[in-house]
Amino acid sequence: MDLREIITEEIKKVLEKLKIESDDVTVSFSNRPELCDYQTNFALIMAKKIGKKPFELAGEICKSLNLKGMEFSVAMPGFINIKVDNEVLSQYANEVLKDNMLGVSKVKQPRKILIDYGGANVAKELHVGHLRSPIIGEALKRLHRFLGDYVVADTHLGDWGLQMGLTILQLKEDGYLDEYFKSGVDVSKLKLKNVTLDTLNEEYPKASKRKEEDEEFKKLADTYTLYVQQKKEPYFSIYKEIRALSVEEIKKNYSMLNAYFDYWYGESDADKYIDETIKIFVDKGLAYESNGALVVNIAKEGEHVPIPKKSEDEVQRYKNPMPPAILKKYNGGVLYVTTEIATILMRNKMDNYDEIIYLTDNRQGNHFVQAFRCAKLAGISPENQVLKHISFGTMNGKDGKPFKTRSGETIKLKDVVNMLIEKASEKLKENGIENDRELARKIGVGAMKFGDLSNIISKDYVFDIDKFLSFDGKTGPYIQYTIARINSILDKANVKENCNFKIDIASEEEREIILNLQKLNSAYGVSYDDYSLNLVCSSTFDLAKSFSTLYNNTKILSEKDEKRKKSLLAICMLVKKCLSNALIVLGIDVVDKM
Repeated sequence: MDLREIITEEIKKVLEKLKIESDDVTVSFSNRPELCDYQTNFALIMAKKIGKKPFELAGEICKSLNLKGMEFSVAMPGFINIKVDNEVLSQYANEVLKDNMLGVSKVKQPRKILIDYGGANVAKELHVGHLRSPIIGEALKRLHRFLGDYVVADTHLGDWGLQMGLTILQLKEDGYLDEYFKSGVDVSKLKLKNVTLDTLNEEYPKASKRKEEDEEFKKLADTYTLYVQQKKEPYFSIYKEIRALSVEEIKKNYSMLNAYFDYWYGESDADKYIDETIKIFVDKGLAYESNGALVVNIAKEGEHVPIPKKSEDEVQRYKNPMPPAILKKYNGGVLYVTTEIATILMRNKMDNYDEIIYLTDNRQGNHFVQAFRCAKLAGISPENQVLKHISFGTMNGKDGKPFKTRSGETIKLKDVVNMLIEKASEKLKENGIENDRELARKIGVGAMKFGDLSNIISKDYVFDIDKFLSFDGKTGPYIQYTIARINSILDKANVKENCNFKIDIASEEEREIILNLQKLNSAYGVSYDDYSLNLVCSSTFDLAKSFSTLYNNTKILSEKDEKRKKSLLAICMLVKKCLSNALIVLGIDVVDKM
């Protein structure tokens, strides 16, 4: 039962009788709750088309509208206002309370979707820049699943690039790999000795810095990377050991954020599809040689148009340049874009996905334009398959710059989580709860996730730990605290989950709760279409806030009228279910106490 949908259908029936087109009918929530609950501006849109005044057309429509428990009126310059009585809201609330979907409509045409997020690089320490992808990706995955799509998640590890060659070379030069390079050794039986995650966290940064200063070191690292990609020993066996160590740590980091994946594939898994990918381009005459490299021209009309040179010595420049995609380097090595296209081929051999969604920061826009164009050009991605790149902004400090330590160093992801846990522990201590690190993690991480997801995904946002962890205001802990408060009420009243109490709306505070509940249920669909969770966050907060108003103004447990008390307790159960469901969709833990 969707009240806006019921109103919309009634308006369309009237319009049909009046022989007026009804495609543009939209019923929205009122921003003037003192006047009405819903309104439509249809008459304003349609009046000019049919040669009538908006107010006159709205009045004509209003006369024929007749829905029990709803009052229709006209407001200048041509709005139709709708007020719903308590009986209708009570009926809606009771239906939601019994519904497994809590009144949320599933998508009409479910899709099969793969979401690629996480994006950690093997042999590299996860840092603050890796936070947004698992936070946003996990929430989008859960939202799509909740609304009925079949969704699988792949973290798509960066495990096939230069960092592997750099790390192996540095480990070798520092004496960690001597056993692997002895003649006659069966490398398949060897294990890395004295190499831990801490070792990798020291060796890779050292190698990465060195490559900027030592060209020979960089060239040798390039060669080692190629050896890994060619599965040449002992480089490939060393690589597998490094990968296993890294993945173990990455899983721990992601689990702290409540981010879980169906697949742990990486660029290396797409390697066996590289030759087939390149062959498809060559066989279709799409690839050509340029300076020893194999490239594909993906410019569209109007792109890569040469700007006339003023002199022969001037570098050729282009309008809106989209350079060719390089499939293979001069030395036979493949690039990031090649692996991306091969990954699309691999995924489409695995299953028939209607949509593949990629989630990365906004610096990778051109990369995905190239990969998607190549995949479509070669038929690797079917014509009707959606390839979508969702880019997100930067998590900044209070100074508006990317979040770093005071000395300017990048902060490790696990250090951010520990910082949140410590801050949450301090807040809990104020409430008389001590030495509960797991509860502090749930609250701290939930605070960060709600703070992140409350923003439009594509925008930068400020990481303000004190603001995020406030138990008041538009924060994750405020929602968690509201649920914990409801738990306390239900426990004291000895209310069971399966009780059959009925809701009977009797006050403005209760009306506000049910109207905000409808807004939350509507927000899921909007967030689904927008690929951004900010409206779910704000609607969840509005629902929690309206319940707090009822709680502060009404003595629920001491209510003498038994019927009224049961109705209030049923509202408590309804709000708890809806808030808990919203947090689960956002990937935030529900807590019993705070």
